[in-house]
Amino acid sequence: MKNDDVSRWRTSSYTTATQTCVEVGALADGAAVRDSKDRAAGYFVADQAQWSAFIAAIKAGRFER
Repeated sequence: MKNDDVSRWRTSSYTTATQTCVEVGALADGAAVRDSKDRAAGYFVADQAQWSAFIAAIKAGRFER
């Protein structure tokens, strides 16, 4: 998969100039995630089912500190 396959990269609304955050890009069947401070390092991909499960876990508070 090439970077060209990913559309509409969006930066987290929590990103500031001094923080490391992520960007999420749309794929035909899922999402790609990359480091906003090191875009050249690549990205990982989640299919639609994986991405939906991840978002549901976030909303359920499973990653709260």
